[in-house]
Amino acid sequence: MDAAHDLPASPWVRRWAPLLRPGSRVLDVACGRGRHARLFAAAGHAVTALDRDAAALATLATVPGITTCRADIEGGPWPCPGAVFDAVVVTNYLYRPLFPALLSAVAPGGLLIYETFAVGNERYGRPSNPDFLLRPGELIERLHPSLEIVAYEAGLVAEPKSAVLQRVCARRASAEVSAQIPLLPVNS
Repeated sequence: MDAAHDLPASPWVRRWAPLLRPGSRVLDVACGRGRHARLFAAAGHAVTALDRDAAALATLATVPGITTCRADIEGGPWPCPGAVFDAVVVTNYLYRPLFPALLSAVAPGGLLIYETFAVGNERYGRPSNPDFLLRPGELIERLHPSLEIVAYEAGLVAEPKSAVLQRVCARRASAEVSAQIPLLPVNS
């Protein structure tokens, strides 16, 4: 593993990343040191890595295919007004007022790949504050009716450490693009 980032890409994100067409535009929100930005850039996608931590973004400065954007998305305006992406990726991050901006950033036929902690995680560690834990079914509720669910999981995972998560891969409807994005079997 590269010293610039300390965790491998999420298995959930890796699972759904192949649904993107070559050369897609990807937004990695609250990217930290960019484990997912690196994954998508290595696959040939144009990635915008968004975070408020300048030091974390600096670890991405020389990675081909990644443009960094430093912004406080909880205390300032959405830094990508009007921009749309073929995929918006969010992991281990929850700020509920941001959902409208995230949904509007998904292009027609584009994907939202989202994974974060849910109620019950407090038994396994941080986060334990309810402000940072999805309520049962909340992730799907926040996407409906804007996006179609491709896959959804909720519950306890054991790797890389025990945690309670909700995760979704969803897409914005588009007759032309939806026909080109195959659904993968849930058990693949």
